[in-house]
Amino acid sequence: MHIEYEVGDHKLGKVLVAGTERGVSFLALGDDVQALVNELKHDYPNAAIEPWRGPRGRWLTASLQALAHPELGPGVPLDVRGTAFQSRVWKALQEIPPGETRTYSGLAAALGNPKSTRAVARACATNRVSVLIPCHRVLGVSGNLTGYRWGRERKAALLADEREYAALHLR
Repeated sequence: MHIEYEVGDHKLGKVLVAGTERGVSFLALGDDVQALVNELKHDYPNAAIEPWRGPRGRWLTASLQALAHPELGPGVPLDVRGTAFQSRVWKALQEIPPGETRTYSGLAAALGNPKSTRAVARACATNRVSVLIPCHRVLGVSGNLTGYRWGRERKAALLADEREYAALHLR
């Protein structure tokens, strides 16, 4: 597998977007570019990984647009691989409208297996394409923010931004 990446800036920090010729395989948020590159390499240990050398914006532009306009996220091509169950969870996540949330248990029930709450949470945790597969839209049953790979503060900010955006543009 050959993966190329780009890095851009967002109010939530650095955005690293990586992908193949087929689509985005990794989208990370953070403060340190090298740490994000290291996470990419950790998640894809057998891939040939290098910076994108073409014109700026192979996958970065569309990903940054999806951050600004969350309804565009499902239109960004993805190249993600997982189990059949993970793929079902990731598809269900993409169907949660911007500005809305679900619980892990509610998502498990919607998938037809209410006892799979932990497996749903694990599928969210293994999602390599944050924002485009919006695992940040899933909360604990109490409504509290639960863990988020890129930090709870970013999860809260993403949710707040999406709620504001949805109220202004999607209703």
